[in-house]
Amino acid sequence: MPNRFSRVFVTGGAGYVGSVLVPRLLDHGYKVTVFDICYYGDDFLPKSNPNLTVVRGDIRDAPKLAASVKGHDAVVNLACISNDASFELDENLSTSVNLHAFEPMVLAAKNAGVKRFVYASSSSVYGVSDQPNVTEEHPLVPLTLYNKYKGMCEPLLLKHTAKNFVGVIFRPATVCGYGKRLRLDLSVNILTNHAISNGKITVFGGDQMRPNLHIADYCDAVELLLTAPDEKIANQIFNVGFQNMSIMDIARLVKRVVEKEFPEKGEVGISTTQTNDNRSYHINSDKIRRALGYQPKHSIEEAVRDLCKAFREGNIPGSMSDDIYYNVRRMKNLRAA
Repeated sequence: MPNRFSRVFVTGGAGYVGSVLVPRLLDHGYKVTVFDICYYGDDFLPKSNPNLTVVRGDIRDAPKLAASVKGHDAVVNLACISNDASFELDENLSTSVNLHAFEPMVLAAKNAGVKRFVYASSSSVYGVSDQPNVTEEHPLVPLTLYNKYKGMCEPLLLKHTAKNFVGVIFRPATVCGYGKRLRLDLSVNILTNHAISNGKITVFGGDQMRPNLHIADYCDAVELLLTAPDEKIANQIFNVGFQNMSIMDIARLVKRVVEKEFPEKGEVGISTTQTNDNRSYHINSDKIRRALGYQPKHSIEEAVRDLCKAFREGNIPGSMSDDIYYNVRRMKNLRAA
């Protein structure tokens, strides 16, 4: 499908997903501007590419964002304090970035003549649900500030959409797999890191159901939302997930893959302990498949194998100690406010 838009503005483009999405958008012929505070640097972005512009900026700086978004056709909004443990940080930080900065950003995009706004919400907005399939109509039951604000921003976008300013919301599952700006504070990635680095996995709880999404499938979904016809996506909300598995089943899968990939390390042990993180939900992603033909192609097992390959090739140094892989730890050390 040909590109609907030529210039794409990606807030938070120097994050985990951005480190995979931005190079891909460039490869597919888009001109891309990344607007990011760059807590984790930006050296992993292909900055020598003439079609990439990197603007170091804070989305709370409304005048700078408004000036930077001019001349773009589409916005992909990834920027946020992205972690369900963000309550460990200054609450004002999460509130100002994840909630208060959002509507001014939407208005800046609309006023700049942007034609499409793609908002990355989160499937964690569902909180805890024992329903066998959680669809987009399921009530939002936020358990943390992160998923509360993700849900609160959705109607703020829809309030401002118009025929020439199309907004679409997607609720991705927990992302997994390797990216050059890697996060090791997400469930599949955490378990893989511990299995390889420590030879054992500690499972917190274990029965919680979690939907997962390979980072490559996340990027496919974003590109689909950039190219789909207006009438198929305008004011729509889409779940985007693939495999729904319990934390314990993910741990067993990780154990099996890591033992196969690193036979010299011997058996990977699994132990369990209690947790206060009770998020558990089984999302249904049929709507985006029916509407847009979206079909994830990459499994959790593939994500684990990708991480094993990156470890083997020395691309994840200091995986247990370096705060670059851990959002909350990094921002605490930076004293982000």
